[in-house]
Amino acid sequence: YSSSAQSGDAAAKTIPKNLIEDKQTAVLQKENGAIFDKRPFKIHLDKDKTYSWCLCGKSKSQPLCDGMHKNEFLKIKQRPIRFKVEKTGDYWLCNCKQTAHRPFCDGTHKQPHIQAAVK
Repeated sequence: YSSSAQSGDAAAKTIPKNLIEDKQTAVLQKENGAIFDKRPFKIHLDKDKTYSWCLCGKSKSQPLCDGMHKNEFLKIKQRPIRFKVEKTGDYWLCNCKQTAHRPFCDGTHKQPHIQAAVK
């Protein structure tokens, strides 16, 4: 979610849009990555910058990609999701890696099987 709206405002629950989603094929990956955490990660993002969100769940720089998926010994199939945001501000990025709105949190982490997966 974007944190730019007030908490009581309906817009506070709006899931932001990836401005470059239609310019890449990584968003078409069917498999989700390993569950990294059962909570989203709040991060400050700049409007004109392109980011790479870790989908595999193995990055040591969560929630962003550090290239760990390139390690041939780990046999990771997922590629990072490149994204841009509409305006500079604080955003909640998915850290459970199960969101339907990659890379943004959509509340999927609240499901019991995800909460049970990470202690």
